[in-house]
Amino acid sequence: MKSALITGVSGQDGSYLAEYLLERGYQVWGLVRREPESARWLRAILPRLEVVYGDLRDAESLAVAFQKAWPDEVYNLAGQVFVPTSWEVPAETFDINVGGLARLLQLVERTKRDTRVYQASSSEMIGNWDGLCDEQTRLRPTSPYGVSKLAAHRLAEVYRQRGLFVVGGILFNHESPRRGPEMVTRKISRVASRWLLGDRTKLALENLQARRDWGFAGDYIKAMHAMLQLAEPQDFVIGTGVSHSVSDFLTEIMAAMGELGPAANVPRTVEEWVEVNPQFLRTGEIHDLRADARRAQRALGWQPAVDFKQLVRMMLESDLAAARGK
Repeated sequence: MKSALITGVSGQDGSYLAEYLLERGYQVWGLVRREPESARWLRAILPRLEVVYGDLRDAESLAVAFQKAWPDEVYNLAGQVFVPTSWEVPAETFDINVGGLARLLQLVERTKRDTRVYQASSSEMIGNWDGLCDEQTRLRPTSPYGVSKLAAHRLAEVYRQRGLFVVGGILFNHESPRRGPEMVTRKISRVASRWLLGDRTKLALENLQARRDWGFAGDYIKAMHAMLQLAEPQDFVIGTGVSHSVSDFLTEIMAAMGELGPAANVPRTVEEWVEVNPQFLRTGEIHDLRADARRAQRALGWQPAVDFKQLVRMMLESDLAAARGK
C-alpha cells in the first residue's frame, strides 16, 4: 500500500485529493494545524484519514509528521493562497510558500530520497500574457504571492537537479463548492444563493472584466496524482484553455438561478444585485489567463470533465443547499 502525505489537506484541493487517493487504496496522511473536525469537507473521510499536526513554518513539526507518515508521495498544497493578503504580509507569505517547501525538500533529501514530491505552483507566476500559456511561457508575476510561487517553483527545479523526484503543477484557477469564501467565485455563488431565498444584500466586486481560465478542482487533483506516476519528473500546465470574465460568471449564475429558484428572486440584470467599486481593484491585477495544457493531455492523458456551465451550477446548488440548512 502506498502512503501519501498531503499538506493543506483541509482545503479545497487537499480534501478532493485525499478522497481520490483513498479510493485508489492509499494510506493517506493529512497535515493540519488545528483540529480537522472544523473542516466539514473532511468529515466523511476522517475515519480513514491519518491526521498529523504540523506547520510549514516549523521544521521540527514537519520532521515529526514526515517520520510518522514515511510517505511514498508528498503533495504540498498548503500555503498562503490569497493574493491581496500577500501584499499585507509578504514576509509571512514567503516563509510559508517558499520556506515551507524548502523544509519539506530538505527532509526528503536527508531522510527518504525516494519520496516523490508534488509542488502546487500557480498560474499567478505568469502574470499578464497575451495568449495561451504553456510550460515555456515567460514567468512575470505581478504580486508577492505570484513571486513566492515562482521562487518555490524554481526551488523545486533546483532539488530536481540534485536527484529528487519533484514536479510543479502550474494549475490555472480551479474552483468548486469547497473554494474559500474570500475568492470571487464563492463570493458570487454565496450571494446568489441568498438572493434566491429573498436576501437582497448586494454583492460588492471590483473588476467585472478580469478573465480567468476556470476549471473544476475535482478534475485537477487527478492531474496532480498522474504527475507523480511518471518515470521522470516533469512540470505541467493544467487548465481548460478557455477563459471567462467575472461578468460571464455572473451571467451564467443568473441563468442557473432562473432554473433553481422562483422568478421573483432572480435579478433581471447584473446591476440589480452587484455593486462595482473600482477602488477595490487590486494592485497588479491580471487581466486574462488561459492555459495550454496539451502537454498534460499527451503525457498524462488528462482532460477536464466539468465545463464552465456545470461548474457554476454546481457551486450555486451547493451554496443554496447550505443556505437552506440542508
